[in-house]
Amino acid sequence: MNIGDLLIPFSLPAASGKEVSSYDYAEKFVFVVFVTCNHCPYSQAYWDRLIKLAEKFEEDNFGLVALCGNDAKKYPQDSFENMVELYTQKKLPFEYLHDEDQAILKHLGATRTPEVFLFNQHRELVYKGAIDDSWENQETVTRVYLEDAVEYSLDGIEVDYPEIPAVGCSIKWKD
Repeated sequence: MNIGDLLIPFSLPAASGKEVSSYDYAEKFVFVVFVTCNHCPYSQAYWDRLIKLAEKFEEDNFGLVALCGNDAKKYPQDSFENMVELYTQKKLPFEYLHDEDQAILKHLGATRTPEVFLFNQHRELVYKGAIDDSWENQETVTRVYLEDAVEYSLDGIEVDYPEIPAVGCSIKWKD
């Protein structure tokens, strides 16, 4: 996806046991799709940060979903059953969606885990890429790219750096 492109409607199974649709977030002023997985150390480093982000903006008409679509045959840790286990263990305050056929990953143009895609109220892509500038250590973060982009979007301001390359593991595509 390019900045300004529209998110396509989707409906996917969630680790919570629900079927979750993009329409469930229609009233949200901003909407984040957090492309992630269970096995990648980069993704593992960001779970708690995304939980804090969701809690910080909980009252601000903010929506967030995590999305995993890695090939679970090659990477069993990323199976739906293991997604359910992580969802329960972490007590995620947002849905963790399973993109079995990888259609949403392909639509987004996702290449890494983790990688985020931020959409405005019109579901136009306004930011994509990295969450912050230090995946290894939360204490050394100096730039909070996603958080800043969310704040800009909530204020109705254009994001001044709409693309920051994501750092992480490659998406595990199916053959």
